[in-house]
Amino acid sequence: MTVVEDVGSLPFKVKRVYYLCDVPSGEKRGGHAHRELSQLIIAAAGSFEVLLDDGKHQETVVLSRPDYGLLIVPGIWRELMRFSSGAICLVLASMVYDETDYIRDYKKFIESKA
Repeated sequence: MTVVEDVGSLPFKVKRVYYLCDVPSGEKRGGHAHRELSQLIIAAAGSFEVLLDDGKHQETVVLSRPDYGLLIVPGIWRELMRFSSGAICLVLASMVYDETDYIRDYKKFIESKA
């Protein structure tokens, strides 16, 4: 059993939970950054990779265990890719959905870092 409690185990209060499943082979998800939102991303089943980009450095993290999570803070570009068959990506978010919080254009993301 893996437990995530909203009391002390996360640096934010969970306001939204969603998951991605049945992502077709070769498809990507994400491709954006957030201005204020923080997220904890967990591979609840299967595996996938997360490309992280702070505007200067890029790193790819493989998530493949449901007892590990990846905390993504505001201002980090992320792309989720290479989903295994049956992968489930569970996301705990610090805010409800707000389109104005998204930076969806990579060029504008880089400009925001200058």
